Amino acid sequence: MSELPHEGQHEARFWTAGPDRVVSLHPFAIMGIVNVTPDSFSDGGQFTNAEEAAEFALALVDEGAAIVDVGGESTRPGARRVEVAEQIRRIVPVIARVRSRTNAAISVDTTRAAVAAAAIEAGADIVNDVSAGTEDAAMLSLVARKGAGLVLMHRLAPPGEDHYSHQHAVPPVYDDVVRAVTNYLLERADMAIAAGVSRECIALDPGLGFGKTVTQNYELLARTSELAALGYPVLVGASRKSFLGVVSGRAAPEQRIVGSVVAAVAAYGGGARIIRAHDVGAHREALLVAHAVLKGAGM
Repeated sequence: MSELPHEGQHEARFWTAGPDRVVSLHPFAIMGIVNVTPDSFSDGGQFTNAEEAAEFALALVDEGAAIVDVGGESTRPGARRVEVAEQIRRIVPVIARVRSRTNAAISVDTTRAAVAAAAIEAGADIVNDVSAGTEDAAMLSLVARKGAGLVLMHRLAPPGEDHYSHQHAVPPVYDDVVRAVTNYLLERADMAIAAGVSRECIALDPGLGFGKTVTQNYELLARTSELAALGYPVLVGASRKSFLGVVSGRAAPEQRIVGSVVAAVAAYGGGARIIRAHDVGAHREALLVAHAVLKGAGM
């Protein structure tokens, strides 16, 4: 396993997440998940209306989320695509309600520029694009014009062509999964900068569970420091994912809280400073303790 970085080594302490938005990453920032979808792998169909979803988002802020990530299309393996108009219908009323009641940062989880534009108009600060700007040619230029924060994630295939980490009929092959993911994300960051996105606005996500086997996911976690060494804020989202259940024996996503927290702490030790999570309170408590341990060790 990679050595933990000394405090400040490869550590991004701030993220410019919008024209008037700077998110402190010291000691960390938790991104709480708000899925306004009927088919997300863990919490699909949780909300029947926008007010319920907004109340849930605000509760996550109360638990310690610095960012709430609102999505109207599931990205789980096998998920069906959702039309732009339907995504907008699902997320805009939620984002508008949340923005009117909190100053926390808001992210929109989408690969479509028109959805991102509508979300930003409603009050979102950040675009969390799991395709790293490859699915919609207009995405990077939109983010540049708006001065929004941008998350670029690695994946091998869109949801309809992907599989859960333990269910690949033909497992994805990498010479070195960490080097492949790191090189890809660096290339996509360079593309975003060339399109006019400020470097300070970009965060990188290794895409745990997206086109990786169980073993490859754990290798990415163990070597998080190699991605953090690029100098961009690193976002890790292991929360409730299937590769955790393979090891823990927890079949139901909502039973994987302990595993999720352990994975988050491991990523934090490697330099990840943005943790995307369903269970915000549990993650906050664990990360505060992890930070105290690392600080006490002079790291």
